[in-house]
Amino acid sequence: MTDHIMTPPAVFVSQHTSSEARTRLKRRYRSEANFKALGIAALLVAVSFLVIILSSIVMKGVPAFVYNFASIPISLAEVDRTAPAKANYDGIVKEAIRALFPDAKSRSDQKLVAGLLSSGAPVLLREQVVGNPGLIDSPKGISLPISDFADLYLKGQITGSKWIDVPGAVALSIAGDVVTATFAAPVLADLKGLDPSGQPVDLKTGNQSVLVYAGDHVIKAKSATASTVVGSLILGSASVPATADGVKIRLLDSPEAARKFSDREIVWTDVLTQKGYVSAGFNWIFATKGASREAEMAGILGALIGSLLTLAVTLAVAFPIGVAAAIYLEEFAPKNPWTTIIEVNINNLAAVPSIVFGLLGLAVFLNFFGLDRSAPYVGGLVLALMTLPTIIIASRVALRAVPPSIREAALGVGASKLQAVFHHVLPLAMPGVLTGAILGMARALGETAPLLMIGMVAFVVDLPSGFSSPSTVLPVQIYMWADFPEPAFEQRTSAGILVLLAFLVLMNLTAILLRRRFERRW
Repeated sequence: MTDHIMTPPAVFVSQHTSSEARTRLKRRYRSEANFKALGIAALLVAVSFLVIILSSIVMKGVPAFVYNFASIPISLAEVDRTAPAKANYDGIVKEAIRALFPDAKSRSDQKLVAGLLSSGAPVLLREQVVGNPGLIDSPKGISLPISDFADLYLKGQITGSKWIDVPGAVALSIAGDVVTATFAAPVLADLKGLDPSGQPVDLKTGNQSVLVYAGDHVIKAKSATASTVVGSLILGSASVPATADGVKIRLLDSPEAARKFSDREIVWTDVLTQKGYVSAGFNWIFATKGASREAEMAGILGALIGSLLTLAVTLAVAFPIGVAAAIYLEEFAPKNPWTTIIEVNINNLAAVPSIVFGLLGLAVFLNFFGLDRSAPYVGGLVLALMTLPTIIIASRVALRAVPPSIREAALGVGASKLQAVFHHVLPLAMPGVLTGAILGMARALGETAPLLMIGMVAFVVDLPSGFSSPSTVLPVQIYMWADFPEPAFEQRTSAGILVLLAFLVLMNLTAILLRRRFERRW
């Protein structure tokens, strides 16, 4: 019998478990992981930039909500009780601040001393006295704003400084207007630009300022070596002691020529602070005043009122027209080429740049109809045109989200088409309609270009009193402040942005809460 050798059957290898398939699967998983990593990295980069921007705005804007006010001794004896508004408050304020620095006798020094207080201080003093005549007998509680540069200095935004304690006694000598201070040790060895050979370095040509504090006297150095300072008195009487103990040297980082706040003004501001005349508090001027060319007198309230009036007109015009148009297009309009063209144009208008609506308002409302320039009701009409497409589209989406069974049930019990829409469909769609309206209003709140075209960039000092009063709005006010060269307006600009962001967040939060409160899931 011949033995038969059996051949083993071939092993079946699936295409899903082969080595090539495993390689492809690993490559696909690797690609997915890389894509997720890139997505996370992109998100982190976006969040980082957002944090940087917001932190920068907050750090620059928050100091604007705090300001330094001076409560100096003021005499109101010359104010007439029967006509307190007619007094010379400018002279009263200047005499009060100059009385604190009797050594400032030259005309230029007296002008600098008077400039330590805001140029709007006399106006505020008049307002307080007229509003409360009892201050004439007791003016001790009157606080007046200091100048914007003095405020920036006290906030540490003018220059930094370094203090050096001088050991031992310091020899002082005066010859005419020149004061020489000789130290027992080379305490100024680290002074910038110091000559190693011992020659005096000139401190009048862009070098850092050197101030010597010797008791009640302050010497501004004009030249210095490591152990000697030659300068002039900027505080104290013309007679100086032969020696002084406890002397301190102050090195200001920024040269006097590089800033608009002189060494004298710095020393005088320190004196006011040390005597307790100056204290920081809430900047009520920023919260209660309108526009001003002086940074310390500039406020946000005028622009805020203008924005509220403008948005009121926008909402009154855009909301009923937008909702009515959405109801007609979604519930009553026949489906034909005309309605298709209208729907396409509405969708296109939602993407039109806002400056186009400003040009439309300029051509129609101002030039053709002759309406008031810079008035809130004109700005509201322009923003209503811009907001209408957003409200119409959001309202149509909300109406479309209502189940057809609601309409059929209403019609089935005998309601007319109009009753079915207004009694049943619209109430259920109202959360989405309100959300779209609020989002449209939030967009209108942040618009600047269309309002610039109709003249709402006007400089308005008084607070708006009505819909036809000249006014500006928050975005335009921020734009105007950003264009001013004074450093203090940089704080006002950032603070205005914070106020605008707060309103935008509040409006968006309201939209979210309304949706969560009234939304129904089908």
